[in-house]
Amino acid sequence: MTAEPPFNPPVPTLDSPEPNLNSPGPGVRLITVSAAYGAGGSVVAPALAGRLGLPFLQRVTTSEGHLAEPGPCDERLTAEEARTTPVHRLLAHFTQAMPAGPTQSPPSTHHQDEHLRSYGEAGIHRLLAGAGGVILGRAAAVVLGKDRGFHVRLDGPPARRAVQGAAVEGISKAQARERLRAADKARTAYVRRLYRCDPADASLYHLVIDSTAIPLDTVIELILAAARAHTAAAEDTTARS
Repeated sequence: MTAEPPFNPPVPTLDSPEPNLNSPGPGVRLITVSAAYGAGGSVVAPALAGRLGLPFLQRVTTSEGHLAEPGPCDERLTAEEARTTPVHRLLAHFTQAMPAGPTQSPPSTHHQDEHLRSYGEAGIHRLLAGAGGVILGRAAAVVLGKDRGFHVRLDGPPARRAVQGAAVEGISKAQARERLRAADKARTAYVRRLYRCDPADASLYHLVIDSTAIPLDTVIELILAAARAHTAAAEDTTARS
């Protein structure tokens, strides 16, 4: 059997381009990016915000509040993000439920799910109340539905995502494989538990890209072109109706 040639992705450009408020084509106001670990969402999403001159909303964390400056963010699952996932909250629920003297009953899992949903969606609604923006994660495509915004999924074979994740984060491939398993598990659990759907379901998105197969700079250009075409088509449909 012929061995598959090694995959050596180009090192992504981590510097976010300067905002381009006068970019040609229809004005794209809302893009969501769902990305598996190593698919480059941490590079692509903030770069899109910078190119479009839009606010950038990162993945949900325990320190919600201000929108992030367009620029590289974490590819890996951070400790803050992990604390907002249903897996972590469920373990905390069981810990609270263990008898240790007089205690109050812990909140039901249904109540905790509702809290997590409202917590993650609050940032999305704040963005919608303004001029729009670019959202990374948060099951935003599910929350908004296909009639609001342009939704993108970045994915790829796990082996290639691990290699690209290592390049993006400047770590070893072994470390990237560990981070891939942790991030994929937690982020998939977030969407499945809170919204009863699979974040890899292509029907949720307008565009799905294997972002390990082409340079991330090209991925950014593809998304911009597709989002502008989608916006133009929507505006044309509205004008005809």
